[in-house]
Amino acid sequence: MTKKRSSHRNIKSKRPSRPRENNQKQEQEEIVKHNLLTLLYNSAESLRSKDILRQLNLERSAGKSLYNLLTHLTKKKILKETDKQCYHLGPKHGLAEGILDQNARGFGFVTGLTSKTNPPNYSKDPFLSPSNIGSARHGDRVLIHVFKVKKDGRPEAEVITILERGRDHLAGFVTKEPGKIIVTPEDPHYPFSILLTGKIPKTLQDGDAVIVQITDENIGANLQEGSLLEILGNPDSVDVQMRLVIEKFSLPHEFSEETLRQTKAISEEITPSANRLDLRDITHVTIDGETAKDFDDAIAVQKIRTGFRLYVSIADVSHYVAPGSALDKDAYQRGTSVYFPGRVVPMLPERLSNDLCSLVPNKDRYAFTAILDFDRQGHLRGKQFTKSIICSKNRFTYTTVRQILIDRDPKVRKAHKPFLTPLKWAQELATQLMHIREKRGSIGFTIPEPFIGLDAEGRIASISRSERNFAHQLIEEFMLAANEAVAETFSEQHLDGLYRIHERPAPEKVQEFVEFARTLGLDLPPLRQDPDWFGQVLGLVKDSPKEYVINNLLLRAMQKARYDRKNVGHFGLAATDYTHFTSPIRRYPDLTVHRTLQTFLQRKVSVRVKKKAEKISTKDMGSALSIRERVAISAEREMNDRLKVRYMKDKIGEEFEAVIAGVNSSAIFVELLDLFVSGGISLSTLKNDYYIFDGRHHRILGKHSGKTFQLGDLIRVRLQDVDTTKNRVYFSPVLAQEEEA
Repeated sequence: MTKKRSSHRNIKSKRPSRPRENNQKQEQEEIVKHNLLTLLYNSAESLRSKDILRQLNLERSAGKSLYNLLTHLTKKKILKETDKQCYHLGPKHGLAEGILDQNARGFGFVTGLTSKTNPPNYSKDPFLSPSNIGSARHGDRVLIHVFKVKKDGRPEAEVITILERGRDHLAGFVTKEPGKIIVTPEDPHYPFSILLTGKIPKTLQDGDAVIVQITDENIGANLQEGSLLEILGNPDSVDVQMRLVIEKFSLPHEFSEETLRQTKAISEEITPSANRLDLRDITHVTIDGETAKDFDDAIAVQKIRTGFRLYVSIADVSHYVAPGSALDKDAYQRGTSVYFPGRVVPMLPERLSNDLCSLVPNKDRYAFTAILDFDRQGHLRGKQFTKSIICSKNRFTYTTVRQILIDRDPKVRKAHKPFLTPLKWAQELATQLMHIREKRGSIGFTIPEPFIGLDAEGRIASISRSERNFAHQLIEEFMLAANEAVAETFSEQHLDGLYRIHERPAPEKVQEFVEFARTLGLDLPPLRQDPDWFGQVLGLVKDSPKEYVINNLLLRAMQKARYDRKNVGHFGLAATDYTHFTSPIRRYPDLTVHRTLQTFLQRKVSVRVKKKAEKISTKDMGSALSIRERVAISAEREMNDRLKVRYMKDKIGEEFEAVIAGVNSSAIFVELLDLFVSGGISLSTLKNDYYIFDGRHHRILGKHSGKTFQLGDLIRVRLQDVDTTKNRVYFSPVLAQEEEA
């Protein structure tokens, strides 16, 4: 009996281990399967089973289980046996690679699919459940296996292997717990915490923003190890927020030592030469905002017998930045400068952007000049491009030019008497150019932008509407004219350069907008796929409460402008030829345009210009620089939103005028009219009625009262709460009875 009891206890004690053993066996089989598929995906030829066994570093004893796996995958057509025990990927292998876009709740999607074999042909990005992501992280390039496609066309997949880590360091916030320090990543795409190991400075405070190095070591559920790289400090600081945005968007922000050495060695001397036109006697001026520090464009307008002569002189960055140099490589990696309130992540070192390439007044500067002749009605009649030397005669601000030309302020005009006539000519030419552009159908979106003012300590002090006056329009018209003239030269001479293109909007997107606009009661003109139709729609809502919403929705219906060597025109500007020539200090595409144009001018023949052997083709360059531009725009918006949220912290309980910018089944989204702060109203906070989402009419409807909250409506709201961790603002509506009380 004793033995039986003992035997029974032993059997009983072993039972729980069997599932563990089975799980371990299944996990091991899954690892072998993943390694096998990765091996065959990367193999240029079929592999024999014995070679697979060897390359996977498996013991001979694993031969039978490998054979069973190969047979199983062959039956499912994931593999194909080409010869006796010789295998390669089959017709239904479902393998593809892409970038993991992970959600805060753990699941994710894989974007930008490519494959070394058959190109993936899925209508939607593959979905990965948390259990099928494994140790992959947001931003990793992964190899996936699509094992199912749902009825709606959404593929389901699992990560086979991590091809390349997206990033190994993250920004986050410190939480001090007894005996340990935990960092929560600021970016919600990383749904795990990091346990800090190694030496911890005593200066580290609870709540500090930090940069940590993460390892591939999972030490618990949603927990990884990491080491401290840098203490940023109090997250309420503008500079700390800037670093957090830089980390989130992986913005290059430090120049290489070689770049700094090259920059330091550049000579300041400006030397006239035979291949440069001396334009120092021309009355060039710069016109920029009050806070501008880099002046990359100067203009001059002369009245000539047939009309006007416009000089658009652009800082000659190409003189200082040689192709393939360290300076050039750093600039290309950035693609563009990124502008934050009171701060900038420059494309070029400050010595170039704010000094040698800045067209500051009364200093000789190298430039690249477009000399454009127009008739009295503003039609282009002649164009010439040349390397030059200029000397700006004055630094104007938009405000000063407005006071001279529009307000006609006597004191300001007297102080700038030598420039009154050239500015008058500039006004006349810009007015004609604007009329021509509007007549041809150029779309004039009117979306106001915020100006965020900082105090002396770098804290946000105010938010106001950015002023836009005729001085802005004047400079814009001249820059557009120069850009179009250069692009026309590219087209006429068949040059291999970068165009700035804007393709026609997709018909289905426009139709969605039309259906929405009709729900708001807009009487739209007959639909036409040309820019003028969009301009007419914008005219219908000009200066009305619906102007902001219609402008935004119509903009969303548009394609995104981008850079490409193939010229398809610019739909938004109604231009057949367009490029970016006017800002090489802050945009790399403009630098490439200068180089292409200069190569053509040096040859002085109207033949196709063959590109020199380069590592990056014009096509690939256009794609890469378009991506860098979109990243910069997203980073700038993110920074503005963060500062807006912190600006609202001490305004809880205050009331504001807002416009309803969106609705869904759980919330109303509003934007404050004066502060440009976005936030949400949860439907659960509306206690006076039961509200229903009416998606067809883009509104929320009160079941009993009939009260509606519709997209585009003006509404008065009260600030309820601010969450600086998630960068969210919460409002509640001020109802009519409250206002009457």
